[in-house]
Amino acid sequence: MSLPIFLKASLLWGFFVLFAIQLFMEINKLIQAYRERKFASFFDENPKSYDPSAKERGLNDYNQHLNGTFELDYNVSSSIVSDEKSPYTLKNLNITYPVKSVNSYISDGDEASKSFPSSVEKRFEILSNALDNVSSRFFELAYATMHTTGQSFMMSFQASGPHAADRALESMVVAYMELTEFPEKVDWVKDFGKFQLKLEKDYIPVPKGTGLIIGCSTFPTWNSVTGLFANLMCGVPCIVKPHPLSILPMAIFVQELRRELTRNGFNANMVQLAVDSLENPITTELAEDERIKLIDYTGGNEFGNYIEELEGKTTFTEKAGVNSCIVDSFEDMKAVCSNIAFSASLYSGQMCTAPQNIFISQNGVQENGQKKSSEEFIQELSNAFKQLAEHPKAGPATLGAIQNERTIARVEDSQTKGEVALTSSKVTGAEFASSRTVSPVLRVFKSNEIEEYGKECFGPIINIVLTNDQTESLNIAVNLALENGALTCLCYTTDKDYQQKVKDSLNKVFVPVSFNFTGAAFVNQHAAFSDLHVTGGNPAGNATFTNREYVAKRIVWVGNRYM
Repeated sequence: MSLPIFLKASLLWGFFVLFAIQLFMEINKLIQAYRERKFASFFDENPKSYDPSAKERGLNDYNQHLNGTFELDYNVSSSIVSDEKSPYTLKNLNITYPVKSVNSYISDGDEASKSFPSSVEKRFEILSNALDNVSSRFFELAYATMHTTGQSFMMSFQASGPHAADRALESMVVAYMELTEFPEKVDWVKDFGKFQLKLEKDYIPVPKGTGLIIGCSTFPTWNSVTGLFANLMCGVPCIVKPHPLSILPMAIFVQELRRELTRNGFNANMVQLAVDSLENPITTELAEDERIKLIDYTGGNEFGNYIEELEGKTTFTEKAGVNSCIVDSFEDMKAVCSNIAFSASLYSGQMCTAPQNIFISQNGVQENGQKKSSEEFIQELSNAFKQLAEHPKAGPATLGAIQNERTIARVEDSQTKGEVALTSSKVTGAEFASSRTVSPVLRVFKSNEIEEYGKECFGPIINIVLTNDQTESLNIAVNLALENGALTCLCYTTDKDYQQKVKDSLNKVFVPVSFNFTGAAFVNQHAAFSDLHVTGGNPAGNATFTNREYVAKRIVWVGNRYM
């Protein structure tokens, strides 16, 4: 016996009400996490927490992409074989991606935006479902990241999967807060005594236009999904232009977003993957098109400066900086050196947050109130780097592989300058004998040799800078941040007055400081829902992951009045 029509309708309405309540509760839980800034993670970062067979399935799914065609339902005949090459096997991935013309990407996205839902809750539902679907592909995503960037498996899994998804979710929460800042409609009344003026008003958040997401080769998803999901929450159609050497990780995100849009009856071209090659790039053509109004960019300073200077664009950039580590005093030299060595070695120094210059006084440092010479500290630090790199398991797992051959050349060239305290050498892991992996080089400079250490040294290149005293160490770190930018600063001191001085001085040039990190705390790691990534206040970038401004600049509020 079938249910009466009115009862079916009642049950259906009840389901929608229940779903709306649950969604509202989840969003408020996320808003609370964002405001409290405490530890909050909504996607498990431990691979062992997942189905035991998921890792093998992920590897099989990744292997299915090799020498094949990536499906994006573009309904076009044009395609391109990517330049992607594994830094571990040194073999080309040979993946074929569909491509469109620049005009088609922009016009198709504009058309899709016309039918995109205006409901903020519906947008949140679609995007959160897409993230859930991506989470079922975290292992596939890990192998895709590993074999395009050179990150280790664990870093690839965490950074491209759970951590990226948490950042995407955080940007959605910020967008939800921003988009619900004002009521949709209001009855406005002004009392004139003898009569009242009554108006109806509404408030419309209007997206600025089409968004372009320009990805980088080393962290293809973590640096891109934040802007992508912020845009989509704001109703901004997105063109995702990954780096030609790291396409597959973002292709997986785009594929799941398009599938979820289609499942909900919306035009999938709200988000499109625009693939190009090293030989025939399209980034400049896209960026300069007057219809592109928003640009999210991660990468080098030269192109980043060009992006920031484009007229008629709102830009969100994360570029490079010269990150400092100031060592003054500590309780345990071995623990400090171990922490610095890991932070600088992690992914072979190819992280934007990695420390590059380590400033110590030529007169030495203090350990538990006892003086240690600069030579003793340099030796202990060299030992820490060496022991980590030579460890048969921890070494390859920490260093990963070098993403670009030019970085290897840069490491080799760096050993001809300064006093080399530790040379770089080939590191071979048990799994990938041909891996492009080398140990870090450790160089020593005097403070006046700033032409050598005062610019970004991308890769496993670490400089120890001998200064006159702790004051000069701080002054140089501040000046480098002003001139070249910095995303982080690491400082070791037991002197509370000096700690305050370091904090005040570096905060004034918009650099966050991490003090006395040892053990499992590392300067590289920025946690979603707590840490603000890039301050936007110095040359290292003009945006912050993820303050309110990060979203507010993507829309324009328009108010209408009705009598």
